[in-house]
Amino acid sequence: MKHRSRLEIISLILDIATRKDGVTQKKILYKAYLSYQHLKEYLSLLQENGLIYYQEEGRVFRTTDKGIYFLNLYGKLSDVVAMTNNIIIR
Repeated sequence: MKHRSRLEIISLILDIATRKDGVTQKKILYKAYLSYQHLKEYLSLLQENGLIYYQEEGRVFRTTDKGIYFLNLYGKLSDVVAMTNNIIIR
């Protein structure tokens, strides 16, 4: 597996947690290919910054509006970087 940046991992976790009915910690763990310790650290960071929240009822995580806004910005930035790389390579 290639090295992933913190932003890539954060965006992946937020994307996984955008499901309408939320997502369990176990599902995030498997889909993001993270160790349990790393997942706990990322979830704590995301909760502290208001990008994701834990819903006691159902024990699921959900991406907040702020988290979705982050995902949109990250996607746009990734597109710009990809376009720039194509221009430089040619």
